[in-house]
Amino acid sequence: MIKIIVDGKEVEVPPEYTLLQACESAGAEIPRFCYHERLSIAGNCRMCLVELKGTPKPVASCAWGVRDCRPGPNGEPPEISTKSPMVKKAREGVMEFLLINHPLDCPICDQGGECDLQDQAMGYGVDQSRFAENKRAVEDKYLGVLVKTSMTRCIQCTRCVRFAAEICGVPEMGAIGRGEDMEITTYLERALTSELQGNLVDICPVGALTSKPYAFAARPWELGKTQSVDVMDGVGSAIRVDTRGREVMRILPRVNEAINEEWISDKTRHVVDGLRTQRLDRPYVREGGKLKPASWQQAFAAIKAKLDGTSAKKIGAIAGDLAAVEEMFALKQLLAKLGSTNVAAQNVAAFDPKAGRASYIFNPGIVGIEQADAVLIIGSDPRKEAAILNARIRKRWRASGMPIGVIGDQAELTYHYDYLGAGTDTLNDLIAGKLGFAETLKNAKRPIILVGAAATARRDGAAILSLAAKLAADVGALDDGWNGFAVLHPAASSVGALDIGFVPGAGGLGAAEMATAGGVDVLFSLGADEVKLPDGAFVVYIGTHGDRGAHRADVILPGAAYTEKSGIYVNTEGRVQIAGRASFPPGDAREDWAILRALSEALGAKLPYDSLAALRKALFAEVPHLMRVDQIEAGNPADLRKLASAGGSVEKTPFKPVIADFYMTNPIARASAVMAECSRLASGQLLTAAE
Repeated sequence: MIKIIVDGKEVEVPPEYTLLQACESAGAEIPRFCYHERLSIAGNCRMCLVELKGTPKPVASCAWGVRDCRPGPNGEPPEISTKSPMVKKAREGVMEFLLINHPLDCPICDQGGECDLQDQAMGYGVDQSRFAENKRAVEDKYLGVLVKTSMTRCIQCTRCVRFAAEICGVPEMGAIGRGEDMEITTYLERALTSELQGNLVDICPVGALTSKPYAFAARPWELGKTQSVDVMDGVGSAIRVDTRGREVMRILPRVNEAINEEWISDKTRHVVDGLRTQRLDRPYVREGGKLKPASWQQAFAAIKAKLDGTSAKKIGAIAGDLAAVEEMFALKQLLAKLGSTNVAAQNVAAFDPKAGRASYIFNPGIVGIEQADAVLIIGSDPRKEAAILNARIRKRWRASGMPIGVIGDQAELTYHYDYLGAGTDTLNDLIAGKLGFAETLKNAKRPIILVGAAATARRDGAAILSLAAKLAADVGALDDGWNGFAVLHPAASSVGALDIGFVPGAGGLGAAEMATAGGVDVLFSLGADEVKLPDGAFVVYIGTHGDRGAHRADVILPGAAYTEKSGIYVNTEGRVQIAGRASFPPGDAREDWAILRALSEALGAKLPYDSLAALRKALFAEVPHLMRVDQIEAGNPADLRKLASAGGSVEKTPFKPVIADFYMTNPIARASAVMAECSRLASGQLLTAAE
């Protein structure tokens, strides 16, 4: 630690700190535009100038290290002033220069009210300028359908350039020209290809980059703000849902160092318009081959009439990717009262909750990736399945050059990796030590074996999971203090479903069996739009959108989207999270658990709770760890050693990606016009503004 004096206050800071960090640790406020905690240092805006005693000119605190400061003549600690007349005058000068060419269009700028330049001009600028020349104008650039540009406002802080290159791993932005002619551009004016490009709007300190879908929609002071979690993937990113009245206007990230830092994926951010289009707002019953509007009583009567003549063994339920824990718990209890054990969630057939929690969660934790020194990815494309987690892998790879191996599809990830093979043969060779990467894993102190849905969603998924656990045990990934066995679930509901035992009971049918002809006669689909259902079954669809599941349904019961209910979700690392209700369902739609409670009474199998609080009390009594919000119930590594010995026969077919289109993975995304446009861009159908 090094002693340093900031504004007369002596503090001790690590030698690797910059002066900016040292000043902030002493409680001083340092303005900045180019500096960002998660990006490399550029030192080009000069707003963070401070006075260093013994130095004739102000210094840029973001680019000056504490270890570079010389002590006083008698060995006194270096002295820094952040409020001296020299600093005040320097900052006023910098602000005056920044505003020479900046247009005075705050009233029509979408950044208004959330603009760093506005805030710092008020705090550190002056009320007049000595420059009366015409302002420079810059042509706007085309960056795609998500980011709108007004490049005349740009102050060349280069945050966007560094973000695209360092965080996204897609270096498609840069600066051309020099001096007055300098411009930030994508060179060829093609759309950005990163799944994280929406974060450019958040890090831009002025209004040069704003959200194109949100343009001129609302002002920040008009909006109600609700803390929630994302359900577009299994990561559970922390988000803030902004609403005006009953309408969701935008979704922004919240800082959560353990999960998403301060980033969210483009699907999370821009799926908003899908929440208000193609919505189911009343019950429907199929009559004469056509779905017709009905009352709740008529819909319940149609279900009861069908169930009265159906054997309990022929009744089943499948939960979709966006289902919250409460409604899955209520649906499981309803089927138990009807005498059925045929319950399952999408794409979790390979996992057995009785094998222990360690067998189906991301044991090292998302933040644990930053401690890893080798990663093997089996049957997963993290860039499409969990873009935020993929960014964390890239962060660790950039910091340490961590070796990464991939078995499965040869995807275009944002980091260099060793491609080992396409399927189970490669995995067996790795276990047998026939591949050089096996030695890399054994030499690593904290290796991660990451298993994805392309491996576990197959018929032989359980056997592949056992092989992966055996490899983890062999290479030392299950040592004391480190559990490197990591399962990456692409769906938000998967871990929660396994936690509450939403799996087939004794003699029960799984999702694949229920989806085959003759499997069940009555099927409850809780937003299970990714499962192709047989023509012979009577389908009761509880969901939000007129998607695949609703088209196939015989009775539709309109439910609530994730922004319209308070629900518990468990992310892929096993962290319990609560999504807050930001708005209300449209029309006659209701929260899913309330629909199931009302249906149970109509069927004569009444569920024992009348409120969400009572339901959660019953849920916590059965699964106690779900009451510990934002905590992870750790898995037992001993369970993984048992899993490793389970064995099983595997097929030799290669692992096929489970997500073909990042932007079209669920009913909300498929209802979004913005996601449809992004999908066309990603497929190469629309690349430039001219096209």
